[in-house]
Amino acid sequence: MINKVILVGNVGLDPEVRTMESGVKVARLRLATSERYTDRQSGERKEITEWHTITLWRNLADIVDRYVHKGSQLYIEGRLRTREWTDKDNIKRYTTEILADNMQLLGSRSDGQQGAASAPQPAAQGGYQQPAYQQPAAQPAQPSYQQPAAIPTPQDDPDDLPF
Repeated sequence: MINKVILVGNVGLDPEVRTMESGVKVARLRLATSERYTDRQSGERKEITEWHTITLWRNLADIVDRYVHKGSQLYIEGRLRTREWTDKDNIKRYTTEILADNMQLLGSRSDGQQGAASAPQPAAQGGYQQPAYQQPAAQPAQPSYQQPAAIPTPQDDPDDLPF
């Protein structure tokens, strides 16, 4: 089974970054992606914007803390995660977020990302890296799957989140 999300968008608000009691850093940000199209009947240009909640842990959270702010353009690779909880009015609620595995800072210093061009770029999982674009192989390759490292996440109670 595959659960993979790839997004390129702009950060809508300054990220929230917290350090858990265990010392693990976690960041949460809202990323806007837009789709533009022309309405065939009216010929009018239209735009649809989707907002995504992105959660980043450990090294990625540290990079977000140092370099990401409102307006930053990011490339995100991750996986969907839906959580369920019961609110204070005893109503069952759901939220879907993206747990980021990789991140790439996009744009330039002139876009307001001071330090982004000189940011270290670790290639290990949990660091951000340049997305790899490869030519299709002549024969289909077998997909490889690596079990992601266990990430402590709250199960049912949103009050357990550090946000």
